[in-house]
Amino acid sequence: MILNFTDPFFTTRVLGFEPLFDRLQRLSESSDRSSSYPPYNIRKDGNHFAIEIAVAGLTKKDIDIELADGVLSVSYDGPSTEVVNDKNEVVYQGIAQRAFKQQFTLSNDVVVQGADLINGLLTINLEKIIPDEKKPRTIEIKTPKRISG
Repeated sequence: MILNFTDPFFTTRVLGFEPLFDRLQRLSESSDRSSSYPPYNIRKDGNHFAIEIAVAGLTKKDIDIELADGVLSVSYDGPSTEVVNDKNEVVYQGIAQRAFKQQFTLSNDVVVQGADLINGLLTINLEKIIPDEKKPRTIEIKTPKRISG
């Protein structure tokens, strides 16, 4: 099913979601280019999220993490030079050391708390901040005053 965001339904009944529609468009464009390398997990605990990316053999100097316009990008440019050494020749390379770029679209209320790299696992910690005006609340039903005449 294809949604038409120019449909009158969206313009008359859905207000203030223009940034959401822009993000959906970007998401559909980026899904064509997405890759499954490196593998990653996304964990959730209440309002806290963690993106875990397997980056075996890389150091924190090798990895770039950038947040721009609601898109979190994690990238590695690949090996800078190939070391040739007769005494230390790679017979089989099973650990991939290729360049990558993973992108995650974040909601406006998700904040990046930080990142850790431990034992080849990059963990990016996120938190969803819910402002007081967006928290559930009870609306009081008032009784109208009667006008006596």
